[in-house]
Amino acid sequence: MAMALRKLGWGGVLIGRRGFSSTGELESSSSRDGKLVNLFTAVNQALHIALDTDPRSYVFGEDVSFGGVFRCTTGLAHRFGRQRVFNTPLCEQGIAGFAIGLAAMGNRAIAEIQFADYIFPAFDQLVNEAAKFRYRSGNEFNCGGLTIRSPYGAVGHGGHYHSQSPEAFFCHVPGLKVVVIPRSPRQAKGLLLASIRDPNPVVFFEPKASTLKFIFRQLCKIYQCWLYRLAVEEVPDADYMLPLSQAEVIREGKDITVVGWGAQLSILEQACEDAEKEGISCELIDLRTLIPWDKETVEASVSKTGRLLVSHEAPVTGGFGAEISASIIERCFLRLEAPVARICGLDTPFPLVYEPFYMPTKNKSCFRLCTCEREYTSMTKGQYKRTTFHLWILFRQPIRALTEAFVQILDAIKSTVNY
Repeated sequence: MAMALRKLGWGGVLIGRRGFSSTGELESSSSRDGKLVNLFTAVNQALHIALDTDPRSYVFGEDVSFGGVFRCTTGLAHRFGRQRVFNTPLCEQGIAGFAIGLAAMGNRAIAEIQFADYIFPAFDQLVNEAAKFRYRSGNEFNCGGLTIRSPYGAVGHGGHYHSQSPEAFFCHVPGLKVVVIPRSPRQAKGLLLASIRDPNPVVFFEPKASTLKFIFRQLCKIYQCWLYRLAVEEVPDADYMLPLSQAEVIREGKDITVVGWGAQLSILEQACEDAEKEGISCELIDLRTLIPWDKETVEASVSKTGRLLVSHEAPVTGGFGAEISASIIERCFLRLEAPVARICGLDTPFPLVYEPFYMPTKNKSCFRLCTCEREYTSMTKGQYKRTTFHLWILFRQPIRALTEAFVQILDAIKSTVNY
């Protein structure tokens, strides 16, 4: 790898054991003031900071030198030079393989896959190489400086190959810190900087709907109902990071817990507002990171509300919502007042003209929230059955132990009398 880089004229590439600096600070109240920017501008700011604060950082991918499809890398090549910000061939497997080698040499490799739908040719490199690099060498070597960026999700007109949400594929792979998905510009900047500086390979998905809202605001007003309404937000100019694997409670409630991530948070927030009008108080949680995900925050919320709804754009079968459901049932079984509900995409290829039927929309989410409440109400009519069942589950072991002790006492008394 080193010889290949020298042939390319990259004599300045830093090679050596990776020392993980963390220049930025976690966001504090003093760093909350900033300018109103959209999501791709926030990503651009994060990349500027990453390149400026660490000379070992490199940004590359298809068309990134002139700004990329979503303009997230605009101005980087001009400021930092084409040896640190450069285009690659249209070969996702090659992009990922090159990024792994560059990160293994002690650099921060920030690779862009133009659309998450095209990440599958790189799947072998990420799953069989990046994820296992540290483990197979006994921690002698690692590619922890690797960050894969890619826009994901529906946009209103993307069809089969520009709308998919492949996060669940990577959540099954030990060794990757998978799927950091921001919901807004402020989140995008802080989480991206944290991902770049994390000592593990990270897959970072950006909701393309948030980006395209700004670009197509005037051209595609017909799609405004799908595009993320919080795409413009006040973002601090300073260098800051947000903690990975830590969920955020966006909205507090007492009747039902609602969990999502990425662009779906906008839909869920609207559904929660509509449910509030029906007298249903919803607690909305943004996971932000899927692996490892913040089980404790969700568990605490479900223990309070007794109900859970999970929503994501990916198909329902095998989606990450199933993992959340299973974990919460294991942890909160005795506190659940209704079955865990999921509002997700359909088990079909992503459609074009039928996208509104495929998507987990606000109306679908709001209807399911009301359904969960009705299920709870109907269960309340038979409350004595539920209470008896819960008491039996809770006290069955002590009851059995007392019964056995009582039998032993009776046997002892009987043997004494016989004697």
